[in-house]
Amino acid sequence: MAVVVSAAGWAQQNDVPDRDHTPGAVDPEITQENIAHTVCIAGYTKTVRPPTRYTEKLKRRQIRELGLEGSAHDYREDHLVPLCVGGAARDPHNLWPQPVGGQWGAAVKDQLESSVCRQVCRGDITLKQGQAIFLQTDWIKAYLRFFGLDAGALEGSARRSRCCS
Repeated sequence: MAVVVSAAGWAQQNDVPDRDHTPGAVDPEITQENIAHTVCIAGYTKTVRPPTRYTEKLKRRQIRELGLEGSAHDYREDHLVPLCVGGAARDPHNLWPQPVGGQWGAAVKDQLESSVCRQVCRGDITLKQGQAIFLQTDWIKAYLRFFGLDAGALEGSARRSRCCS
């Protein structure tokens, strides 16, 4: 992965947000005790997701400040800590311009998010454990650990058949 450095001094690997500027943030109102009435209710994320005008403006600013290549259409403003595990909806520390395409594009992270959210709501892991998956490491390493893969397993056809089908 290449590192892009802008004049502002921000650096970001193409597929992982710069932790100095996007460390992730959680909503303190979401707790283990209330997940059955908040994040685990179907449609919850639609009730807290920021409006597109907010995320598009933030995404364009971040792309400019980070010196990222391509256009705004090449990125999706993503919550590092997903809303479905209590990620802070409007906090810029939890939002970053995630590449849409590439080996580690948005669809791949969405797989991890969906799996973690299901496990939190089933009670297989706690809310804090679900949040930690996104807060304590880069999401690609978490993906590899979570799905029991190694980096070599994702090359070529093995990658296409095991992680992205």
